[in-house]
Amino acid sequence: MTADLTTVLRNHLSDIDAGWSIGSFGAIGEFHQRPSDTLLVDAPERLTRVTEKGAIRLEIDRLDEVTPIAFETLSPRPERWGQGLALCLPKQKAMGSKRSALTEIGRDAQALHPAGQTQILFDMGLGQPQIDFCIRTSEPELLKVLRAETGRSLFEPDNPAMAAILKAHPARAVLSPLGRVEVYQKIGGPDTDGVSPDGPHTHVLPNLLRTGRTHSANTPIPEGLVPCANLHPASPVMGNRGEDIPFQRDRFAGFQALLTSYGLPDYLVTKTQVLAALDAADPDSLSEPGTRLKRVALRNTLRQQARLAELSADADRASICGQLMRRFDFNAATRDELGADPERPGH
Repeated sequence: MTADLTTVLRNHLSDIDAGWSIGSFGAIGEFHQRPSDTLLVDAPERLTRVTEKGAIRLEIDRLDEVTPIAFETLSPRPERWGQGLALCLPKQKAMGSKRSALTEIGRDAQALHPAGQTQILFDMGLGQPQIDFCIRTSEPELLKVLRAETGRSLFEPDNPAMAAILKAHPARAVLSPLGRVEVYQKIGGPDTDGVSPDGPHTHVLPNLLRTGRTHSANTPIPEGLVPCANLHPASPVMGNRGEDIPFQRDRFAGFQALLTSYGLPDYLVTKTQVLAALDAADPDSLSEPGTRLKRVALRNTLRQQARLAELSADADRASICGQLMRRFDFNAATRDELGADPERPGH
């Protein structure tokens, strides 16, 4: 499995439409590429890529320990769905330092951008289970503030360190046992008109951090595993900025192959049942599943098959998909315990 997984990761690293993230529920670093980016380091043999805006490195020597989980998520829009590949470790191998106060680590010798290797790394002390969310700087004024406030929580009301960080926009490095994502662009906020920069960026959401969770409840990670890095393959229905795009059959087929290899059995069984009912033109053979995971599989498979039927001008299949979606998708959205994931990968 490791050789196959390594190949999957290398191939997607060279796909500028794929995205990557390392984070927890409330603190995340994302690496995205754009055609105009300058490629500074391209080292697929080390699962490393660096641009002028950000970088990623995955720990290739630890892939033997990884359980990959391919998954699909619901979108708030019924013509869409999300997809991802979570690289998971057993809980006992997945934990970070869980520092709860601002801490100076020292020079970042492992920095992916050469300029960062002489800068000073600080753990922001977010106390998250599987990640250390850090900033890196050599800016004298920021270093002065950070060193004066080490040992304190950034969220103390009278702590000036967070305001200094937001003003200076230092590089961020999000570390997990499986690698790191670095971001060199500005922090989303007042200086970016309240939106995250296009491409690599970070999010820190204090209200979500307080849950102490490793991932969203909408990401179906089996008990005992923790996602330590995520691949977000290019969406067949959505562009990099969250815009609608014409259905991309090759992207869809590519991820379905990943899902077959790494998806959860109950999810795959439900997809097979839905496809069999559609092929037999027997919508009455389907009933609402009893688990959350299977309900997502049912709804997403119908959405996908409706898009494929539209693409191939198969009016009969599209009609059956519409009938089943009215029965299981739109009505279920008002009573299901599931929320819907955000529209853009990694968010």
